[in-house]
Amino acid sequence: MVQSPMVDLNLMTFSQTHPVECTWREIGIKTIFPFFKFSYNIPLIMKSASAKLRRAPSVIMKTTLNSPVKTKPTLTKFILVSSLFCVISLCVSVLLLAKTKIIDLSNSPQHDVSQSDPTTVDHLVFGIASTGTLWPSRKQYTKLWWNSIPNITMRGCVFVDALPHEENVNNDDSLPPLCVSQDTSQFLYTYKRGLRSAIRVARVVKETVALNHSSVRWYVFGDDDTIFIPHNLLKTLSKYDHRLWYYVGSNSEMYEGNQVYGFGMAFGGGGFAISSSLAQVLAKVLDSCIQRYPHLFGSDSRVYSCLTELGVGLTHEPGFHQVDLRGNIFGLLASHPLTPLLSLHHPDIFDPIFPNMSSITSLQHLFEAVHVDSERILQQTVCYEKQLSWTISISWGYAVQVFQNNMLLPEVLRVERTFRQWLKGNFLRGIYNFNTREVHPDPCKRGTIFYLDKVSSGKDGIMSSYKRDFQNCSYEASMSKLEVINVVTNKLHLDNKQTPRRHCCDVLPSNAGNLMEIAVRECNYEELIYMN
Repeated sequence: MVQSPMVDLNLMTFSQTHPVECTWREIGIKTIFPFFKFSYNIPLIMKSASAKLRRAPSVIMKTTLNSPVKTKPTLTKFILVSSLFCVISLCVSVLLLAKTKIIDLSNSPQHDVSQSDPTTVDHLVFGIASTGTLWPSRKQYTKLWWNSIPNITMRGCVFVDALPHEENVNNDDSLPPLCVSQDTSQFLYTYKRGLRSAIRVARVVKETVALNHSSVRWYVFGDDDTIFIPHNLLKTLSKYDHRLWYYVGSNSEMYEGNQVYGFGMAFGGGGFAISSSLAQVLAKVLDSCIQRYPHLFGSDSRVYSCLTELGVGLTHEPGFHQVDLRGNIFGLLASHPLTPLLSLHHPDIFDPIFPNMSSITSLQHLFEAVHVDSERILQQTVCYEKQLSWTISISWGYAVQVFQNNMLLPEVLRVERTFRQWLKGNFLRGIYNFNTREVHPDPCKRGTIFYLDKVSSGKDGIMSSYKRDFQNCSYEASMSKLEVINVVTNKLHLDNKQTPRRHCCDVLPSNAGNLMEIAVRECNYEELIYMN
């Protein structure tokens, strides 16, 4: 809080009779504080001046004519004293401004983040929430991304309520170390159908900061079933100055969930990041703050409430995915926003993302593409095959869809509702925070899906190959022959200073009836994506 030094109120008493008011404008000075106005009681001068002004005009004229020597010094003295007080008020206000304390939200001078040394994985510290019971089965998800960048050892801890059995304790570098959370029995929890472990998980923020790692720029938090894309996290967080206060995350896919818990809250399962300067302050006030919120359900609600009390709002990054969806989330993944994929959540809840695979195997298959070009993973590119009037949608590293008709781009970009709603009930639970389109009731009129088969990188670029998923439908002759789609790209390097632009693609000539080749490229300056 900004505090100003005490001001002597005797210098600011108001005259009850004839106040003399001085402002900056009266002495020809413009100031950023035009509301400062000082009034002073000058009883002797005002009494004399007032008495003279109340006389009749003839008396005043007579006095002026007969006693010019007496009147002029009095008025001159009045003007001089008034000017003197205006000068004094100016000096007092300048002193107040000079001594006013201003809070600086950073520890160093503010300047463009691009001027500092780049953020690396070494500058991140992760706080992962789990339990001694769940960790043995959930650690396979963390192993997907932990230390996934070559020659880099990541920092952080998995916070559990109690250590699992000895055979399940982490004993290799492919997993983060385990930390036992502090006791939280002194905190009240009153949400009737909730779990008081929400308090322990909220305090993971405080306990992660207390690890006292050096050179930390960002603290990243998530659950044991949150799957992060570390390189994309770096790319995204590098847009922001870690010395300033930032709370970065995203909402739920469910409209009702955001309505209940807050559109300004980062949902914890999708993961969120807090700049080091803000995290240090939050850690100091967290315990006293969460005592005011025993009635809240989750840990993320408590963190959000305390950040709100600090006056910090959410910086929204749609690449974080809470995935409050059930069933087949193909539609969500095939129409990813034009932003890097940062996280996925609830892999035990939604179906395996590739057919004929388990959840963990399908995610490992996705990470084969992540390791080749993480910035392009799930990025959607749309092109058209003019001769056959086909619309082709590429979700790079995951799947290609071929529609046997001309679809305008805005319609293709809508999320196909292949999934089920998180909770059954009223219609609000079927409303989402993105545009959707219904799945065609006739399977043979839906887009034909080609799932990722393999991906490789070479001197000529990156080649990803997609094989058709079996569908018991009668296609047109050309479609029935098509079995494989190869997509050629260059490695994507997003520019933090430029809003991402969707890429274009071209269907390349081919004599093989069962093979289609597509080249993805940057769009030309005035190029439009449509069936021309």
